[in-house]
Amino acid sequence: MGYPRLGGEGGRGGDVWFVARERTTLKTIKDRYPQKRFIAGTGANSSVISLKGEKGKDCEVHVPLGISILLDDGKQIGELNAAGERFLAARGGLGGSLITNFLPCKGQKRIIRLDLKLIADVGLVGFPNAGKSSLLSKISHAKPEIADYAFTTIQPKLGKIMYSDYKQISVADLPGLIEGAHVNKGMGHKFLKHVERTKQLLLVVDISGFQLSVKTQFRTAFETILLLTKELELYKEELLTKPALLAINKMDLPCAKDNLNELMKQLQNPQDFLHLLQEEMIPAKTLEFKDIIPISTYTGEGIDELKECVRKSIDEEAEQENEEYRKKKLLLLQTSEEQQMNRS
Repeated sequence: MGYPRLGGEGGRGGDVWFVARERTTLKTIKDRYPQKRFIAGTGANSSVISLKGEKGKDCEVHVPLGISILLDDGKQIGELNAAGERFLAARGGLGGSLITNFLPCKGQKRIIRLDLKLIADVGLVGFPNAGKSSLLSKISHAKPEIADYAFTTIQPKLGKIMYSDYKQISVADLPGLIEGAHVNKGMGHKFLKHVERTKQLLLVVDISGFQLSVKTQFRTAFETILLLTKELELYKEELLTKPALLAINKMDLPCAKDNLNELMKQLQNPQDFLHLLQEEMIPAKTLEFKDIIPISTYTGEGIDELKECVRKSIDEEAEQENEEYRKKKLLLLQTSEEQQMNRS
């Protein structure tokens, strides 16, 4: 409340902020706010002692990195990707003053949804049973569930590749895609939203091909690659601009070498083999892989080479980003100097 007799102004209400913090999970938010209500403090009334009432206490909700803030209708209004980033979710109301006839105004009230997208350097992309979980357990200390049937990964798992110079690269094992994931079949959007936040893609393909069940069509390794590309393209075309590596798994199986030779021919000139596929399976643009590495998670073949290729690819991208940043800074500096010279 304001103080009409002396023209005192009441304190405005506190604001509700979301603040990105490391080592925070959605579970910690739920435990701290079981009612899922975030309420900021009320502003202090104006009084003879304090004509200007104090502002209400802000409510700061610590959220994990990679959070998207959406309205109830699904419209995204913000996202927090780095520690310390803040988002104003609800603004406190104005305190009573001459303009409001010394009556306080109500603050903002919003129903919002917090949606977490995993952030990782590399995202493992593949159909179920391609060996993504086995690969993650081989290249990192992660312990994902592994079995010889499809869909063992229901939730994303995160592991870290540790190098001898203490460099660490985070790798996300994401739930297996199936045909039609872009229209929310299977894990659908739950899987694909995490791919958006990974810096690079690592496609994992079974050299002997893939068949989800007896009712679905068998796909060769080449068809699998094109189908994965198509699903990513249909969900969000920009995903195909990410740097990509290809790991061809299960090289310990019989006929793997012959299948690999055939696949390499197809990948060198994909246009020559597209006529073998149905039109709706063909992506508008095929993925260009920085490296293609044959591996076996069973025998360990190619695993060290794959780790080195991942490291090289990440380092190259980081160097490119640094170069672009340096160019921008130099351009700003030159522009600033030119402006100063023009003024003088």
